[in-house]
Amino acid sequence: MATNWITAKVIENRKLTDRHYALIFEAELLPFQAGQFARLQIEAIGDEGKLEKFANPYSFINSPDEKYGEVYFNTVPDGKVSNGLAALKAGDTVEIAQPCVGFFVLSQIPKDVKNLWMFSTGTGIGPYLSMLKTADAWERFEKIILVHAVPYANELCYAELIQQFAIEHPDKFQFIPVVSREEHEGALKGRIPALIEDGDLEKKANLKINKEDSHVMLCGNSGMLKDSKAILKEQREMDRHLNHKPGHVSAEQYF
Repeated sequence: MATNWITAKVIENRKLTDRHYALIFEAELLPFQAGQFARLQIEAIGDEGKLEKFANPYSFINSPDEKYGEVYFNTVPDGKVSNGLAALKAGDTVEIAQPCVGFFVLSQIPKDVKNLWMFSTGTGIGPYLSMLKTADAWERFEKIILVHAVPYANELCYAELIQQFAIEHPDKFQFIPVVSREEHEGALKGRIPALIEDGDLEKKANLKINKEDSHVMLCGNSGMLKDSKAILKEQREMDRHLNHKPGHVSAEQYF
């Protein structure tokens, strides 16, 4: 399928922490599934001192039927795209590739799953927020557990939206924050793989992770994905889910 670049108008660029932003924009997006991503493109000075175009993929926070698009991102040192996006102001424009792509979506999860575990690190929580804004998530699963791991508590962004999910679906939804570098009330401390391995996440959720009725989604840094998949395979006999071979674990590497 051919890629088409469209122009999006920035509505707001909200600074959430020293390095995290929510970019809200207006654009004529093609239909997409919650959890999919698109490349955002900006112009910046390249290594040879000339103006060039640079693009990175970002998942949408917004659901497919919301008016405005939204991406949640963090800046990185010398990151041309992330720092270029951070500098955008209301009224500026940014190019977005269409259509959106990716298989990290609810429609790829086997139909017999009862309990959905959503594990994320950093901005990897983004696609889950889009999924949880759709009716399909709440109609399909008996329990949904959203786990968000960050270094510091102030990076637990989108707290109001997550609280809204909890209020609207008290019998189905649980949110478990994980903070690795400081103590934070109500949060577990450590890394997701270790918390799976020692059972602390299941104890907190009062729910077991197993291949009989659970599906695990992993989104975030490569270390979390690699270690979590290994533990789930070794301890729970849960296999990677593929189009040609149904399994119990779906993954999307963010950084």
